[in-house]
Amino acid sequence: MPAKKKSVKTLRCPTCGMLVRAQDEDFPFCSDRCRKIDLGKWAMGVYKISSPVLDPEVLEDLGGLTGGHRKGSDDE
Repeated sequence: MPAKKKSVKTLRCPTCGMLVRAQDEDFPFCSDRCRKIDLGKWAMGVYKISSPVLDPEVLEDLGGLTGGHRKGSDDE
């Protein structure tokens, strides 16, 4: 039975698209320059984590985890 070849996933720098390896020092970037460009984009607000959570059940669950107050609570 022939040995199966492992599929190699091609990884690219998210800033410039250059090929990178998981063992590279600046992974997932190809260089420190691309890492800093990406950091600058985060600092300027180009990237965002997600949209606001609007589901009332999820908001209620999050309120309990973060110590937030729920509507109608009698803590006052």
